[in-house]
Amino acid sequence: MSDAFSQPGSARTDIYSELAALRLTDPHTHINPHAPASTTLADLLGYHYYTELAHSAGMPKSQIEGGSIGPKELVERLVGRLSPLENTVQYSWLIEICKTFFGFDDDRLHARNWESLYDRSESMMSSAQWPDMVLDQSNIEAVFLTNDFDDDLEGFDTDRYIPCLRTDDLVFNLADRNVRERLAACTDLELDGSLESLRASLRALFVHFVSRGARACAISLPPTFTPTAVPDGRAKTALDAVLRGGLSASASHREALSRRVFWTLAELCDEFQLPFDLMIGVNRKVYAGGVFQGQDLFDSRVSLIQYRELFNAFADVKFPVSVLASVTNQELVSYAWIFPNVIPNGHWWYSNTPSTITHDLAARLEAVPQSKLIGYYSDAYKLEFVWPKFNMYRKVLAGVLADQFVRDRGWSVERAVELGRTVLKGNTEEIFPKRAAEQANFAESKSNPATPEVMNPIVVPESDVLFDSDVEDDVITLDDDDWDAADDVEDSAPTVVEDTVRSSSESDLLDTENQRSETFENGEGFGSEAERRELTEGGATVEPDTSVSIDPLPMDDEIDELDLDDVELVDPSEEPVHDAASIASALDEIALDVGDLMSDDEAEDAADDASYVPHIEQLRGETSFSPDDESLQLKPDPLTGEYRFKSDSTITNESNENVDSVTAQDAKSHDLEPDDFQLDWLEDDDQADQKKHEG
Repeated sequence: MSDAFSQPGSARTDIYSELAALRLTDPHTHINPHAPASTTLADLLGYHYYTELAHSAGMPKSQIEGGSIGPKELVERLVGRLSPLENTVQYSWLIEICKTFFGFDDDRLHARNWESLYDRSESMMSSAQWPDMVLDQSNIEAVFLTNDFDDDLEGFDTDRYIPCLRTDDLVFNLADRNVRERLAACTDLELDGSLESLRASLRALFVHFVSRGARACAISLPPTFTPTAVPDGRAKTALDAVLRGGLSASASHREALSRRVFWTLAELCDEFQLPFDLMIGVNRKVYAGGVFQGQDLFDSRVSLIQYRELFNAFADVKFPVSVLASVTNQELVSYAWIFPNVIPNGHWWYSNTPSTITHDLAARLEAVPQSKLIGYYSDAYKLEFVWPKFNMYRKVLAGVLADQFVRDRGWSVERAVELGRTVLKGNTEEIFPKRAAEQANFAESKSNPATPEVMNPIVVPESDVLFDSDVEDDVITLDDDDWDAADDVEDSAPTVVEDTVRSSSESDLLDTENQRSETFENGEGFGSEAERRELTEGGATVEPDTSVSIDPLPMDDEIDELDLDDVELVDPSEEPVHDAASIASALDEIALDVGDLMSDDEAEDAADDASYVPHIEQLRGETSFSPDDESLQLKPDPLTGEYRFKSDSTITNESNENVDSVTAQDAKSHDLEPDDFQLDWLEDDDQADQKKHEG
């Protein structure tokens, strides 16, 4: 069957041929490196794209899912329901896989040909070399994985299967005891309630992943999440509440802890120079009755304005961003237009169809610097899907380049191919570089037994101390069911799912520094000596700051947890002590310097005349003050609502009036003679004193 890309001599065909010859790296998949390829046709047809489409077309969920359904029976059932799906791009992927890898000659898969295809494909897939054969035939050099934070990253070639630290559980599920136990088991660090222990645990993960060749950190985010810095006091309160209450902790504490963990991850990405992949806008379990991995949908109400604080705070961190809708793609284009660290990344999930890719890709190529575009990733669970997905994108890319650059702008085919090569291959290698030198340093330090191993106390470099801004109000609201650890959906499924060692009790979460030191001296956990040395600064430990930060604006539930009375009652029977020592302790060490309260002229007058009385001027110009009911009443300020004895505006107006009055009175007082002051009472007092002394 011929198409536009099989016509020789056209710009589209020439561009496509050049792009198809490129050997690529897939920057995001959910491949399991221990079982990267399919073993039967059921692994292909069991992909959630086909099960959810078949269910959407009327196939009951009970006929798709069930422990008693064997792989061959499942294929037979699904093939019988494929007819309504033949118009979809997902169906074209399936047919292309069968033709490319299994020599399938038909254009449709139906009841009369599926079984022979099943047997032939199963025989081919049984070869131990099958994964390498698929990669080579797909012209794929390497694929990025999606690794749980406690993955030991052992038993596979990390040059071909590149680790990526997936952090969804750390950010959104740390209230789950199971997640905390996994974190403690893989780092040998217990969360003891201090922010230092939290940061040390997260940093240990980065040391481990980077030493194994990880090139990115990644997370899937709901539309309601707003990453902001959380002050130490608020974060400490939230961590304490989560450690005590787990999943029963209040939503406000879980939200605050989620934002603090996310912010710490961004800081560690900055420290370790890892890109932080953000996959924004998915709502979980929208269709509760859907098939496995067929329950989630995007939400157009998300906005990248929610990430402004993050993008501004971490200018040196690269943020490859994936969105789910074209309306959000336009916003992403604008942010990539302005922010140097915002990078449009692939065409995710519901945007991964030719028409949507064409629209979104054209917008990106028109407005974003070509060095900032990561063209595509497959998001595949099995290696066989990498080829048809990338091939779909190559065709769209070739079409956009041929139409908008060669035809409309007059570019040469060679120039258009070079742009396509940059978007499809070059930028992935540039944004996610191989960290060969750093890995070599890790290997060298591991092989050096003379290097001391220091792990107690937990090291907190001065550069890691946070000075967080105020917390914003528009934050994620978490429900217990929203982030089910067992919800292995497409964008959050780990590459490897393995059983992990669990802690024995909840009390283990509150360990001591001595226990932590003893654990590392015994060499437990996945951390090597070199990795643990990475948690020190130049081999020297830094004592953690154990002072408790106080939240200046505590929430109501935080205040309630303190269980303190609003007022403190003092026993009135206790007489206060007024001895010399207590009075002296209350005095200022240095007396308050009030300066010369009398001018030079007034001092001379006082020396000449013993009866001299200095002129006293009221602060606001009042001639007198007589307290009454009106003046002693608290009244609200008209601007702030704060209760005052008099509002500022009233004082100002009265002061202006009094100043004029006093000025006139002062002017008049300068003309008065001494007799006008009527100071006869002073003479009477002097005469009385004189008689007293004479008597």
